[in-house]
Amino acid sequence: MKFTVAEVAGLLGGEIEGDGSLELKNLGKIEAAGSGDLCFLSNPKYTPHIYETGATAVIVSRTFVPEKALRPTLIRVDDPYTSFTKLLELVSAHQNRKSGIESPSFIHPSVKVPENCYIGAFAYLSEGVEIEEGVQIYPGVFLGEGVKIGNGSILHPGVVITKGCQIGNSCLLHPGVIIGSDGFGFAPQKDGTLRKIPQTGIVVVEDDVEIGANTCIDRATLGETRIRKGAKIDNLVQIAHNVEVGEHTAIASQTGISGSTKVGRYCMVGGQVGIVGHITLADKTQIGGQSGVSKSVETQGIALRGAPAQPIRDQLKTEALIRRLGSLFDQVRELEKKIAILETEL
Repeated sequence: MKFTVAEVAGLLGGEIEGDGSLELKNLGKIEAAGSGDLCFLSNPKYTPHIYETGATAVIVSRTFVPEKALRPTLIRVDDPYTSFTKLLELVSAHQNRKSGIESPSFIHPSVKVPENCYIGAFAYLSEGVEIEEGVQIYPGVFLGEGVKIGNGSILHPGVVITKGCQIGNSCLLHPGVIIGSDGFGFAPQKDGTLRKIPQTGIVVVEDDVEIGANTCIDRATLGETRIRKGAKIDNLVQIAHNVEVGEHTAIASQTGISGSTKVGRYCMVGGQVGIVGHITLADKTQIGGQSGVSKSVETQGIALRGAPAQPIRDQLKTEALIRRLGSLFDQVRELEKKIAILETEL
C-alpha cells in the first residue's frame, strides 16, 4: 500500500509540518525506520530516536516541541498511539482480506454465503448456519447447527462454535477458540458418582469482541453465557457456564471464571486469576495477576490483589509483614531465652 503524507494526515485529522507530497510505503519502528517508512512517537523514552530516524514521516502529538532540527516530516495528532493503531488496522485488513470458497469444504445447502465472504479449506458449516457480509472463515473451522456470525467477523484456523451460539459483528477469534462446549455441571449422587447435567443454553458474543487462542467459553446450563460488546479476552482463558463478561472488560491469559459469575464493565483482570462462581464484580474492578477472588466486589474502581484477593494497599501491608516474619521469629526466640534465664534466677 502506498500513500502520501497528505493522505495519511487527512485520514487521521492531523496537521502536516513538512512536505505533504512525500510517498509512504511501510509502517515502521522509529528506531529502525528507513526511507518510505511512517512511524510514530508516543513514549517519551523514544524521543531521542526522532532526531536520528531514517523515516520519511513521524506521527507526533500536537504538543510535541523538538529540541533541535528534524529530518522527517511530522504529522501532528491528538493521540499518536491511537492514530498509528488505526493505520495498522487498515493495513492489516487490506493484507488479510480474502474472498471465495476453497475446496474441499462442507457447506450445508441451507447456508447462504455472501459473495464477499471467505470460506477456507476443510471448514464445516452445518445446517442453518447464518453468516453475514465480509465474514472470514479460515481453514479447519467448525460451525454447528444454527450458529450465527455477524458482519466482518474473522474466525482463524481451528475455531469451533457449537450448536446455536452467536457471534456478533467485527469479532476476532484466534486459532483454537472453542465457543459453546458443555458447562462443567454434574450432580453428586448418593453412591458417590457424578451425574451429568445437560447443558441446554448457548453462548452469545456481542460486537467488537476479541478472543485469544485456545480460550474456551462454555454454553449455559439454561439461558446464556454472554460476552458483552468490546470485551478483550487473552489466550488460554476459561469462562464457565452462565458467566457474563461486561462491556470493554479485558481478561489476561490463564484466568478462570467459574459459573454464573457476573463481571462488570471496564474491568481489568490480570493473568492466572481465579474467580469463584456466583459472585458479582462491580464496574472498573482491577484484579492483579495470580489473585484469587472469592467474594463479590460491590464498589466500582476497586483494585484487588492476592489470594484471597483484598484491596491492594492491604495486600501490600500483608506482604511487608510476611517478609518480616523471619526476623520476628528470631526476636521471639531470643526473648524466650531471656525469660528462661530470668525464671531460673528467681
